[in-house]
Amino acid sequence: MTAWLTLGAAILLAAAGPATRADELGWLAGDWVSEDGERWTEESWAAPRGGMMIGHSRSGRGEQLRAYEFIRIAPGADGALAYIAMPQGGAPVAFALVRHDGSSATFENRAHDYPQRIAYARSGETLTATISLIDGSKPMRWTFRRR
Repeated sequence: MTAWLTLGAAILLAAAGPATRADELGWLAGDWVSEDGERWTEESWAAPRGGMMIGHSRSGRGEQLRAYEFIRIAPGADGALAYIAMPQGGAPVAFALVRHDGSSATFENRAHDYPQRIAYARSGETLTATISLIDGSKPMRWTFRRR
């Protein structure tokens, strides 16, 4: 019976397809900036290497920094790809990758207060980042251009 269970698990894993790798999100790499009057947000992502992407974000008004965050896309505790954020350098919070294609990715963490969903979409030299609750309510959106 153990052999049948092992065979069944192998078939299910094969049917699910290969696990997503950070390389599949390489379209996110680069230096991105969003500016609206004196308000600005910058986000930078290193190209995938060693199974992860490392990034950072910072926002401010004029010359004053208001917020920053260290971020990475890497396998989480369960081995599946996750967006791991450390706002203001605090404890890491993981958001599981739930959908992606060649130019978009959505990460979710239903247990987190806000945001619960982080979505990126790229069109040419424009990157849009949207955060929201899991149902899409209370969205905040940034439109970045490549620097």
